[in-house]
Amino acid sequence: MTTLVSGAGGFIGGHLVAQLLKDGQSVRAVDRKPFAEWYQVHPEAENIQGDCSLLETAREVNRGVQYVYNLAADMGGMGFIENNKAACMLTVLTSTHMLMAAQEAGVERFFYSSSACVYAAGHQTSSNVIALREEDAYPAQPEDGYGWEKLFTERMARHYREDFGLQTRIARYHNVYGPHGTWDGGREKAPAALSRKFARAALTGDTNLE
Repeated sequence: MTTLVSGAGGFIGGHLVAQLLKDGQSVRAVDRKPFAEWYQVHPEAENIQGDCSLLETAREVNRGVQYVYNLAADMGGMGFIENNKAACMLTVLTSTHMLMAAQEAGVERFFYSSSACVYAAGHQTSSNVIALREEDAYPAQPEDGYGWEKLFTERMARHYREDFGLQTRIARYHNVYGPHGTWDGGREKAPAALSRKFARAALTGDTNLE
């Protein structure tokens, strides 16, 4: 039994592959980045450098697998996604082709990693935080670009389940960070950026923080 992780070279993907291998699963790890740029490379996995936005690549990596974790996306923190809306929207090619290829290959279960950016900004502006519910994503007013791609793919995953019987599941991630994560360069999330600034202030003695 083989599990496919797309976006395996990313922060979450690297940790997921490690856990799946620890659980004794056979893992096919795929990412378009060169191996030298993967956050973690696990020799025990079948590691493939490939671009799943291309349908032929998506079909190739989905062959012979039972489970798919589709984490592949062009993304980063708010600074990145606000200034790269078109690039983030183009992830729809990966999302679409992975669903198509999984259905064609007879994959049993398909997981899609979505985001809190699917929620309307109006639900996330108060300092008196109110817990979000899944249904709060509608009426739709997601983050422009990245959020719209995520919400569209959620709908597509739902309809692949309804129309083709592909067992799809979705999780909406909120500010994921930790060991091996991005902490500088423009794609980091706010908690990681703040941690970097605190550390530099402690090391340099300059306590002026943005």
